[in-house]
Amino acid sequence: MLTPLDIHNQEFKRSFRGYNEEEVDDFLDKVIKDYEQLYRENIELKESLDRLNSKLEHFQNMENTLHNTLVIAQETAEEVKLNAKKETELLIKEAEIRAQKMVEEAMGKVRRMTGEYEEIQKQAQIFRTRLRSLLQAQLEMINRGEEDE
Repeated sequence: MLTPLDIHNQEFKRSFRGYNEEEVDDFLDKVIKDYEQLYRENIELKESLDRLNSKLEHFQNMENTLHNTLVIAQETAEEVKLNAKKETELLIKEAEIRAQKMVEEAMGKVRRMTGEYEEIQKQAQIFRTRLRSLLQAQLEMINRGEEDE
């Protein structure tokens, strides 16, 4: 690639009936000036492109990091939901087991109390029967005593 300095230092052979040297020099000066400007712009554009590519790479890295973070966050959220569901199911099972034990204990108490109630009723019936028998015996003794008199 030619540089502006290469154009400036370029020498041409002189020939008879050649171009006007002054016009060629003026034209080359214009070419050098325009070429220098284009050359600088090209360098600036390459530097700008390098900076933009560097920024693009940085943003792509950020995007990848954000994507990975989002995936991890989603996986963590799913794991938390799953653990919460398992814990809830476990708590429900434990509550059902405790409730079943409480029902069984209550049923046992009801059976015991029913048995005790029935036993008390039997004893009350026996007591009434004995009392009746005793009272009848006393009444008979009273009646015999009245008849004896």
